[in-house]
Amino acid sequence: MTIKELPAELRPRERLRTSGAGSLSTAELLALVLGTGTRQATALEVGATLLGRFRSVGGLAQATLEELVTLPGVGETKAARVLAALELARRLLEPPPQRRIIRSAADAAALCASMHTLDREHFRAILLNTRHEVLGVADVSIGGLASAPVHPREVFKEAIRHSAAGVIVVHNHPSGHPEPSRDDILITEQLRAAGRLMGIEVLDHIIIGERAFVSLREQRQGFP
Repeated sequence: MTIKELPAELRPRERLRTSGAGSLSTAELLALVLGTGTRQATALEVGATLLGRFRSVGGLAQATLEELVTLPGVGETKAARVLAALELARRLLEPPPQRRIIRSAADAAALCASMHTLDREHFRAILLNTRHEVLGVADVSIGGLASAPVHPREVFKEAIRHSAAGVIVVHNHPSGHPEPSRDDILITEQLRAAGRLMGIEVLDHIIIGERAFVSLREQRQGFP
């Protein structure tokens, strides 16, 4: 009897649809991964054979491709499907990579230190969660030798996309001198005002120079 000849309520795919994957036995899950059986055995029987040979899912996860293809009903394609599914499960259990934490203006400047080599003014946003972990660094705009046009919409579009709780904006001065201009202070004030409306705090504005950086928050320029 093939799986198609089983009553609908006993077929693994139908049971998954009606009751969820958690309702299936390990052999049934393997049958779905295998996809098909052979003339001599259903996919369910091949799945049961795999479990019998390696005793458990853990044992099966230690198997090599060469070991799997020696079993009846398991060719290279099916063996690759099984190993790929087990590898996905293993990766799901891995702890997430540790995110970088920004604790100071120096940390933010270090993250974007390579900007001092750029020959045009670039404006970036460091996107942070509530624990000040870095979610990403977004390029906001690229300007000329003296300035980069910045619109709050571009800064907060990336922040919203990453569900950021706060941002640190960073730009470089191609001249190598990080002293803030009046325009730098004005855009800081505009971004902070826009951030308040959107519930996303602008934590600092860092200017990167050749051998130094300036934090507008530390200098209380654009920040109270």
